[in-house]
Amino acid sequence: MAHPLVTQLRFTRSEFVRCLKDVSAQDARQRIEPMNSLSWIVGHLASQEQFLWLERAQDEILSPELYRLVGYGQPATTPPLDEMWHLWSDIAKAADRYLIL
Repeated sequence: MAHPLVTQLRFTRSEFVRCLKDVSAQDARQRIEPMNSLSWIVGHLASQEQFLWLERAQDEILSPELYRLVGYGQPATTPPLDEMWHLWSDIAKAADRYLIL
């Protein structure tokens, strides 16, 4: 049985995906200042999961360029949505292998 916080993380991820499933690639790259673009947000969440569950917990980094692209304190970017979803998915899967333990 998973820890309740892992269960909550999985639920939060599923809601995140559900809420953004119909967003087009063009809309996701639009930046309405002062907010970041939706594609940036997907990438930023990927970078946070990578930092917490891969780098800190397992000494592993799947995408070092992610921090430069969408990391805290970096200039605003509008990365391609499909690339950010792909990275987020790969990082979440790698994190889940650790979180299952």
